[in-house]
Amino acid sequence: MIDKNIVKTLVGEWLEGKDYFLVDVEISSDNRIVVEIDHADGVWIEDCVALSRYIEEHLDREKEDFELEVGSAGLGQPFKVVQQYVNFVGKDVEVLTADGKKVKGILKSVNAPKFVVTVQEKVKVEGKKRPELQDVDHEYDMDEVKYCKYLIAFK
Repeated sequence: MIDKNIVKTLVGEWLEGKDYFLVDVEISSDNRIVVEIDHADGVWIEDCVALSRYIEEHLDREKEDFELEVGSAGLGQPFKVVQQYVNFVGKDVEVLTADGKKVKGILKSVNAPKFVVTVQEKVKVEGKKRPELQDVDHEYDMDEVKYCKYLIAFK
């Protein structure tokens, strides 16, 4: 089986000096390598091809055969690395908490491993009969939520 650390090192070499960042590397038992990269402005297919070629040039198919797939992290997929959180500050996100509660709001800030989501909630205001909608900040730990992902809006 191909060593995941070798693939990560190759990806790191290719990424050096570029605005791309590594999201994930997965290698199955039958040597199917899946590399996910991302960029604040999106991923270009030409760059996926270039990274794929770079990896292929540095791995020996004679020694060990493999299947390689290089692509971007899916837009509606859960965040896997801190840089994805940072890229979506100010955008709508959905958080699934550890206890199974879904929260939708705006990703306000990121200070790894914590992040803050601003949610509109009805809050009882002193002196008023009815609760009012207000922005309430909720802080979460990246390792303690089931996921956080960008909410795609079709407006």
